[in-house]
Amino acid sequence: MLLNWFETAPRRVLALISAACVAMLAFGMYLQYGVGLEPCPMCIVQRYALIGVALFTGLGSLRGGRGWGLGWGVLALLAAGFGAFVAARQSWLQWNPPEIATCGRDFYGMVENYPLSRAIPMIFRGSGDCTAIDWTFLGGSIANWSFIAFVLMALALLALFVRQRTAR
Repeated sequence: MLLNWFETAPRRVLALISAACVAMLAFGMYLQYGVGLEPCPMCIVQRYALIGVALFTGLGSLRGGRGWGLGWGVLALLAAGFGAFVAARQSWLQWNPPEIATCGRDFYGMVENYPLSRAIPMIFRGSGDCTAIDWTFLGGSIANWSFIAFVLMALALLALFVRQRTAR
């Protein structure tokens, strides 16, 4: 029954994914400004991936054309995959912290002061900030829950594509 929804209402599925992303972004803003947690460079990259998924799925839900939603859905799938990769890397760093934890520069400091060819490896190397677990829910850190959310979004998008292909 749930899989039939992917076939009969693909625009609603895309809109639901977009709304979930907006809710997650709002929760992230609450954690930052309400609770006082400072995001690490990898958290910022995950936010941008979440914004990408929200934007692409939102645009895909606006039009009724099959190609329109599929194109934006593919971009959303790529953004979700990238977000899952970054969240998995951060989770791995949290479980296996480096021997020497250095508190590196913040995300914007890296991008402003270094060329991208040097800043991007610095972001994914992770700093002491990226290995810290400041908030948990049911035993999982923010990075763990972000990974699960990105994987669920990617699976929903893949199910949407598969059901749309078999409906033809």
